Amino acid sequence: MTDLISLISRHGYSIVAAIVFAEAVGMPVPAALALAAAGAAVAGNVLSAPILLPLAITAMVLGDTLLFLAGRYSGWALLGFLCKVSANPETCILRSAESFYKRGKTTLVIAKFIPGVNTMGPPLAGSMKMPFGQFLRFDSMGTVLYVFAYFTLGFLGRDFFKAISSGFQAAGHGIEEVLLAGAVVYVIYRIWLLRKNRVYRVVPRVQVQELIDKLASEEADRILVVDVRSHGYYDTDTARIKGSIRIEPNNLEEELKKLPKNRDVYLYCT
Repeated sequence: MTDLISLISRHGYSIVAAIVFAEAVGMPVPAALALAAAGAAVAGNVLSAPILLPLAITAMVLGDTLLFLAGRYSGWALLGFLCKVSANPETCILRSAESFYKRGKTTLVIAKFIPGVNTMGPPLAGSMKMPFGQFLRFDSMGTVLYVFAYFTLGFLGRDFFKAISSGFQAAGHGIEEVLLAGAVVYVIYRIWLLRKNRVYRVVPRVQVQELIDKLASEEADRILVVDVRSHGYYDTDTARIKGSIRIEPNNLEEELKKLPKNRDVYLYCT
């Protein structure tokens, strides 16, 4: 923490704005830590809050706006790309979309405090055709809340952070070994998750015409078409295949118990 405060003290406002913007567009950088360090720098009279806070807020809203516009024009493709770091990309998208559907516009206010959803919020809003003015209003509210929360934490806890940093420096190699062990465990855990979810990456598919032919044949009574869409399902102009039923993809364990065992089930999603 002391090193970060020192870096911010030397390079001033630009480094804070760059880190905040980078996190907003999905890069794995610690904006919360940078804002806390900036708060500590302001408490030490190194930086000026009236300059720092508007700059940080503007940088974050700008990054969010870029993702919003990218989501508006690329939709599902961008969401899939952002979720590639997840062990199960489909689950990442579904959970983020579910949060957006349940909480609506307020998701943008709290999204930055929820790991995973913080980056997905703006492109989801864009892909769901949220009006830009509405997005900007709610995203700005969430940004102000996020920036002020971590800035205040650093401003009020300056002495506390210095004490922790001193303790880390005194611990020396012991802390480094603990961090290294933690990193190794994390890598092993991620590999385990990837292997565990590998089976879900290959899904049998059927051509649309083939299903149409079956539905028009004598086999129709033995076929069940199931709508498992999450993304875009609740749009007012959304249509559904005639005769299909709807199940919630984030509650599959319970939903599967309700499906008949004597019929062939065909799923379709976005």
